[in-house]
Amino acid sequence: MKFLRGIFFISALFFLGGMMAFARPIPNWPPVQMKRPPTDTNSPAWHSVKVLPNPHLPKIHFCDKLNPVWWLENSDEPVPPKWYLPDDKNRKVKWRFRNPFHNFGFYVIGIADKKFTRSGFYPERNSDPHGGWDLEIARRWIAFLPFISYERPKMNFYFGWREHGAFGMEIRFHRKPTS
Repeated sequence: MKFLRGIFFISALFFLGGMMAFARPIPNWPPVQMKRPPTDTNSPAWHSVKVLPNPHLPKIHFCDKLNPVWWLENSDEPVPPKWYLPDDKNRKVKWRFRNPFHNFGFYVIGIADKKFTRSGFYPERNSDPHGGWDLEIARRWIAFLPFISYERPKMNFYFGWREHGAFGMEIRFHRKPTS
């Protein structure tokens, strides 16, 4: 209850004192239009690409998407490839636990099996190649599915629907090499 009172008090202070907090135009100053950067700069343009599903994808039915056991499987690669732990006798079990919820992230909440449009500054990639913040939007009919990423030498972060429609999230911190 104290928490709600505190939120109410802070909100009231904000709105009562908001006249001074918000920017107001200065009298007798002419309005200035926002200028776009010149076309010869390195800043990319916002554009869209059409993304098609993998043609080798097995047929996925709506009933599969309702089955929680199917969510734990991997329809793209049900059998481990030859390079994955070739001498291990438990390689098939380890392959199943390597990426649990693959089908859930790709096909239940993801749109990897559907046609969609992805828009942004780098819609064909998962992040800005120069580092920093990046925002992309995947659109399937009326659904807008965001993707946000941040990339720096010490940390990588992303959350949302990636370039092929799969949902994912990751935060990874990097240490300096000890050499």
